[in-house]
Amino acid sequence: MESKRPRTGPRWYGIVVRVLLVTFLVTLLAFAVGLLLAILGVVGVAKARGATPYLPLAYRYVALPVACVVGTVALVTSLVMEIRHYRQAKALHGIERAG
Repeated sequence: MESKRPRTGPRWYGIVVRVLLVTFLVTLLAFAVGLLLAILGVVGVAKARGATPYLPLAYRYVALPVACVVGTVALVTSLVMEIRHYRQAKALHGIERAG
C-alpha cells in the first residue's frame, strides 16, 4: 500500500546538523578520555617521584591537544561520510521518481 503524500528528497542542511553533532560528541568524548588518562598519568608519575601532582598539566598539554586533533579528524571524516551518503540518497531518490 503506497502512501498518498509525495516523498521528498534528502535535504542538504541535514548534513550540517549531523556533522556538527557528531563532531561535538566525539570531541567531548576524546577530551574526557584524554583528561582521565592524563590525570592518571600525572598522579602516577608524581607518586613515583614523591612529589605533589600538578594537574593543570593534564588539561593544557594532553587533554586539550588530543581533543583538538580528534575533533578535526572527526569533522573531516563525518563530513566526507555525510556528503557521500547525501549524494547516494539523492541519486536513489532520482531513480525512485523516474521509475
